[in-house]
Amino acid sequence: MIEVDGVTCRYESGGGRSTGDGSDGVVAVDDVSVSIPDGEFLVVAGANGSGKTTLVRTFNGLVRPDDGEVAVNGTSVGEDLVAARTTVGMVFQDPRDQIVAATVGGDVAFGPENLGRSHAEIDRRVEEALAAVNMSGRADERVETLSGGERERVAIAGALAMEPDHLVLDEPFTGLDEPARRSVVDRLRALHREGTSVVVVTHDLRDVIDLADRVVGLSRGRVVVDAPPAEAVGTLSGLDVRVPESCAPKDESGAGEGGSEPRGGGSGPHRDGSGSPKTGSGSP
Repeated sequence: MIEVDGVTCRYESGGGRSTGDGSDGVVAVDDVSVSIPDGEFLVVAGANGSGKTTLVRTFNGLVRPDDGEVAVNGTSVGEDLVAARTTVGMVFQDPRDQIVAATVGGDVAFGPENLGRSHAEIDRRVEEALAAVNMSGRADERVETLSGGERERVAIAGALAMEPDHLVLDEPFTGLDEPARRSVVDRLRALHREGTSVVVVTHDLRDVIDLADRVVGLSRGRVVVDAPPAEAVGTLSGLDVRVPESCAPKDESGAGEGGSEPRGGGSGPHRDGSGSPKTGSGSP
């Protein structure tokens, strides 16, 4: 279980990482308390700048709270960073920020190697992690040849190779075309079915609302809703969070309100099957 108790995080007024010393600064997360039980599929939703990325990065010590406490499986994150980062796997918004090796297998093996695991154990973890994201037999492929969706799956595999109890993904669908999005959704569904806790950070519920057990919505660093998806969407649609059109509140004309435009209605960049940036439909 991940337990967040009264966490506040501040950033220096000029930007940069959380100060971590209680000094004055811009408040990114404001007195947040939330518990994530084992096996739950949780969505942390909010507009850009709502504090959701900062919050989840406290789960494994990537951000140190100025106030409050975060514990994983009963152990304070601040007291045992290694345990926290082994137990909570993190997938960043852009897989390029965490892929460190030239080949698929080399990248997935990076985490277990740093834990000092045996060659046999590392090989087992790499094989199982690649199988979990439907990339078996591709360990020798070079990362630079992969599409955007494939790189996302490699990043997920790298987190899974640490054998975490909880998998946290920050905006995992950003920049992916529709086939790639479906592939990632399928993998998350399967991982959750197998017992892994999944936390997805997003401003767009349309891909994950059917998978979620619970939605925590943030605005200006504070929790404004913590409820099952069907109960949460009414609040979220007013916070610049995209919800499925079928779930959006209706105005007097019967049209959906808020951010409920159909996918394909935007003009943001996405990566096509070649992994190259491309202008087209989808949300940035």
